[in-house]
Amino acid sequence: MNPIRRLLLAAGLTLAATAACAQGTPLKLGVGLFQPDKERNDATYRPLAQHLAQRLGRPVELRTVDTWEGLAKSLANGETDLALMGPWGYVLANHAAGAQAVSTILYDGKPEYFALMVTNPASGIKTVADLKGKTFAFGDKGSTSGYLIPLHYFMTQGIEPESYFSKVLYTKHQAIETQVAAGQLDAGADYNRNRNAMIEQGLIKAEQSRVIWQSAPLPNDAFAVSEALFKDKAFVARLRLALSEIGPLLKTRPDLLPAHYTGFVDQDNAFYKPIRDAGLATGKLQPK
Repeated sequence: MNPIRRLLLAAGLTLAATAACAQGTPLKLGVGLFQPDKERNDATYRPLAQHLAQRLGRPVELRTVDTWEGLAKSLANGETDLALMGPWGYVLANHAAGAQAVSTILYDGKPEYFALMVTNPASGIKTVADLKGKTFAFGDKGSTSGYLIPLHYFMTQGIEPESYFSKVLYTKHQAIETQVAAGQLDAGADYNRNRNAMIEQGLIKAEQSRVIWQSAPLPNDAFAVSEALFKDKAFVARLRLALSEIGPLLKTRPDLLPAHYTGFVDQDNAFYKPIRDAGLATGKLQPK
């Protein structure tokens, strides 16, 4: 094939792929607030949405949902078709509306992360026992590491937060770290990925944040689809393939995921059983 014809063919294929993306009902992709604000979050995950649109042959509309609880509800009520969401939010969406995990994101090559409790070293707090009578912040009630897992741990220790702490707050992960580092809050719940990112970005100083408790490994964030989409097995297969391609592509397209995220691995609902078990144990999830 001569060079000109090869170029014309390549251009034709590119136009065809672009046209395919422009056809069909848009897929609504909801993403949790992993970055400090919505604008940065949208910018961070827009390349992922564009990659999926290209591979799936359908437009993908990205939107950041600023609470895990809100993202779970949006997936459950049909406002969202696809979601990159925290484990507890996923379990809530699965329980309420049959949403299904198709993949798990990898952090430094691993499908797991940790819940933390943090304080400022100047507080003098060294263990959970030292928290009695102090101020403590949870994340929102759809958060795994910010709410469910620390709440479950407190229950195993016979601690009732509302009476154990002088004041209990519910806020965003980034706000917890910032307020703890500034000495405005005695302690709070977070997760290792967020704390690491805030230190690396200079949003908090490592010497102003001390970890006083760490959970057992937890299943990482789920990439989930609505119950209706999950019934389309051909679509799920294409989606899993598109997500599995991201890891190798990061060598030339590092913008596809934030720092330390290294791709996706196929998983299903069973991988999130430890989170479901914690939800049942705390009474935050009712048996069906």
